[in-house]
Amino acid sequence: MQLPPKVTERAFARLAEIGAADQGQALRVAVEGGGCSGFQYEIALDAPQNDDLILEGQGQKVVVDEVSLPFLENAVIDFTEELIGARFVINNPNATSSCGCGTSFSM
Repeated sequence: MQLPPKVTERAFARLAEIGAADQGQALRVAVEGGGCSGFQYEIALDAPQNDDLILEGQGQKVVVDEVSLPFLENAVIDFTEELIGARFVINNPNATSSCGCGTSFSM
């Protein structure tokens, strides 16, 4: 059984803060080939599509396409603010290694 990714309250709160749903947008989290470790995350505001998995909270949506879903099984989508900046992050238990920037990983 495939467990979908989880989205933290902090991530939904950030989407609400930037007004994503008010603009008809959702946070799209996708996995593509490439990057220094083999796969890379693509994170962007986008309109939900018919075949997307939609995760909802606080009136906001996070969407994952069906091709990316197996790579994000049981992952956690979060938002972090650090001295170097603020960003959405993916904590992926399926990744066997990742690059220093956290946007590229291998399985």
